[in-house]
Amino acid sequence: MKREAMLRRATERTEPWDFAIIGGGATGIGVAVDAASRGYSVLLVEQSDFGKGTSSRSTKLVHGGVRYLQQGNIPLVMEALRERGRLRRNAPHLVQDLEFVVPNYVWWEAPFYGIGMKVYDALAGKYGFGKSRNLSKEETVERLPTIETEGLRGGVVYHDGQFDDARLLLDLGQTAAGQGATLVNYCAAVGLEKDRDGFLTGLSAVDQETDAGLQVKARVVVNATGVFTDEIRRMDEPGASPMIKPSQGVHIVLPRDFLGGDSAIMVPHTDDGRVLFAIPWHTVVIVGTTDTPVSETPLEPVPFEEEVEFLLTHAARYLTKDPIRSDVLSCFAGLRPLVSQGEDGDTASISRDHTLHVSSSGLLTLTGGKWTTYRKMAEDAVDHGIVLGGLEPQECVTEDLNIHGFHTHPERFGELAAYGSDAPAVESLIRSDPDLSKPIHPRLRATSGEILWAVREEMARTVEDVLARRTRSLILDARAAAEAAPAVAKLMASELRRNRSWIKGQIRDFTELAGFYFLD
Repeated sequence: MKREAMLRRATERTEPWDFAIIGGGATGIGVAVDAASRGYSVLLVEQSDFGKGTSSRSTKLVHGGVRYLQQGNIPLVMEALRERGRLRRNAPHLVQDLEFVVPNYVWWEAPFYGIGMKVYDALAGKYGFGKSRNLSKEETVERLPTIETEGLRGGVVYHDGQFDDARLLLDLGQTAAGQGATLVNYCAAVGLEKDRDGFLTGLSAVDQETDAGLQVKARVVVNATGVFTDEIRRMDEPGASPMIKPSQGVHIVLPRDFLGGDSAIMVPHTDDGRVLFAIPWHTVVIVGTTDTPVSETPLEPVPFEEEVEFLLTHAARYLTKDPIRSDVLSCFAGLRPLVSQGEDGDTASISRDHTLHVSSSGLLTLTGGKWTTYRKMAEDAVDHGIVLGGLEPQECVTEDLNIHGFHTHPERFGELAAYGSDAPAVESLIRSDPDLSKPIHPRLRATSGEILWAVREEMARTVEDVLARRTRSLILDARAAAEAAPAVAKLMASELRRNRSWIKGQIRDFTELAGFYFLD
């Protein structure tokens, strides 16, 4: 994907688009993939970078939702398990099976959770990743070498999926583009256009890089902006009542030796009623998450001190080595776009089902849901959009649509495995110049060649785009990422033809951002 070509296509088109989508997260890009693969013309605009918000800040799991099973939401669990299986089938380079262990410290936990996981297996059916079973104390310690052994009776092992959220989103964007969709990042929707009868005819947007305006005609306008859903709805209806009840989820990132093995820990019930995970991911361990109701929805949410302490305290209960603040490599927060259902305060109990809403002017809003079910959410939205826009009906094809980068044996590419079928081209670029094979920092795996690839092929426009989402360096080690920023800015400036002022601004902006990710 090249931004210049995408922007040119967006500005030169005079005919109405079938679908104009606002929002470049999992929801919006999922809709773009579905609509474009059915043959409809699609334009997507994103105010910042693809996945800047919630979609790059998940727990990195593709899962049915054990907690939803506890809540009795069987239909959501079954749908998520089916989608989990389809996603691994369509993107095997990014979605892998991960073994989880539920440690048991009380006599009733083994039979209780053992039976629960058997139900989870049964609901998955042919989409299952592996069978659950009860473990002895010795087997539990073998899988979790750093688990707290005092009072440990055994465990229950089950299987779920793991992925790299931001990289999957990029590949979905590439998939949409390959199907003919036009996607433009750093292009903010600033207004909705209506005819004299009050029906939507399109939107107006602004290119954030040049301040140039863009007038978009469309048969269907989709609001897929996550926690910013109500802002777009108020563009349509200034008095619209809020749909979103946002919740903040925080994760801390620890060195890999805090977990030891290759299995994850799942704690089914914490003090706030959430499930807690400690998950091996790339070179680190991710511990999360919290569920804190919030009233504000900033583009860059910041962890609350009590959330950090909550995670450190709970991690210490289950790990032999108690993590302290100085051990934390990175700490990141994300906002969940939960659909309000009248609950008071407790966002943990709000359903993760998605919601479709059509306003009197025809604005189609898709919100709620979870990463795992993005494909089904998109299918439902496009089905509604076809009727809403009077489009020629076409069947959904995404159940079996390979996602960009598809490769059945990505492990052959080593550290470039996440690029899937793009890996040979990335490797070729890295080998074209000895300087491009050098890591951008001694504590980070990303190379200078990957930075150039991100700029040339993945529409990266800022240092943050590269270090936060294209390479995940900010999450893996925030301090190292901050230290790498000057070299990355200079490399990008050469490629993007930016001046010294741009370099200084990028270093300043990213250093300030990184400060929110590490603990003092």
